[in-house]
Amino acid sequence: MERRNCAVTFLRVLPVLLAVVETTALHEVKPRKKDHRNAYATMMYMGTPRDYEFYVATRVLIKSLVKLRANADLIVIASLDVPLRWVRALEEEDGAKVVRVENINNPYNGQKNFDKRFKLTLNKLYAWSLVDYERVVMLDADNLFLQKTDELFQCGQLKNCAVFINPCIFHTGLFVLQPSLDVFKDMIHSLESGKENPDGADQGFICAYFPDLLDQPIVITFPGALWLKPWYWWSWPVLLLGIQWHENRRQNLGYAAEMPIVIIQTIIFLGIIAMTRLARPSISKLCYRHSDKTTSLIQTALKLVAIWSILAAYFVPFAIIPRTIHPLVGWTLYFLGSVALSSITINSFLLPAIQVFVPLIGIFGSLLEL
Repeated sequence: MERRNCAVTFLRVLPVLLAVVETTALHEVKPRKKDHRNAYATMMYMGTPRDYEFYVATRVLIKSLVKLRANADLIVIASLDVPLRWVRALEEEDGAKVVRVENINNPYNGQKNFDKRFKLTLNKLYAWSLVDYERVVMLDADNLFLQKTDELFQCGQLKNCAVFINPCIFHTGLFVLQPSLDVFKDMIHSLESGKENPDGADQGFICAYFPDLLDQPIVITFPGALWLKPWYWWSWPVLLLGIQWHENRRQNLGYAAEMPIVIIQTIIFLGIIAMTRLARPSISKLCYRHSDKTTSLIQTALKLVAIWSILAAYFVPFAIIPRTIHPLVGWTLYFLGSVALSSITINSFLLPAIQVFVPLIGIFGSLLEL
């Protein structure tokens, strides 16, 4: 009887123990067993309109380091809400070590100049908790490695290897640090005590936490604008290295997620061109009638519709084409879409094609010039 009571008690306690173990493992801020003494690290979190874009960018970054056989572990600091299928892809397909973390609460989200895009960027502070490593190179997802840079690990503390956007603003897109739990805990304490932060994000906080950065040796970098990230198809040829970013993605990841949409859009655009050639609506005749005042008003309205239709023909394809597709595919689909939608206007209002296509010809010429 006593044995049975012990067995029942054990069965009751077992689920609790398993839950505790699972929770501990989930919140543990340690990667799998390390293979190297140094690490490249980046981070992922959810809650922005561009989560998928940064997931793809993170994978391309990791793949570029794998291809170069970097002599370091590859760490992704991922918030707990990052989809498990993404975590598995990073670990099993890309060879990264994923560290699952809770989001660090941002106490600056109420200040005036706060940008909601950076609400969770303070998760970057977890890089200081990677104490299994001697040095960590912390990276934003929009970095791409074209050659080995393991000499970065020869840097000392972060303040000896600071990178600046210009000689006054510290840039957290790439920096080297020496992990320390004491520093990490002090940073968290500084957050809780309301340390001044100019931009409310990781960049302003780290710059305020290390006030002597300007007195140290620096590297100056010039990051691109928000809408000129290397994974956007329209960023090339403005960003010449954008094509190399996409070549890395094409060779390692491919475009399986975007291609079905591209194929569907191509069929639709070709269908529009064929239909507008075969069936020209008679609405255009109204533009050439000269009768009463009512008809004149209709003609004016139709001219305005024609102008807006031409503008839409150039802006709609730009808005609906998958943003992370290869630039050559993106620009080809853009021209096809613009021609298709312009053909509706041309055939509806009997407009001369050359004049309607002048902006498109100008865009094409600009691309050739670049």
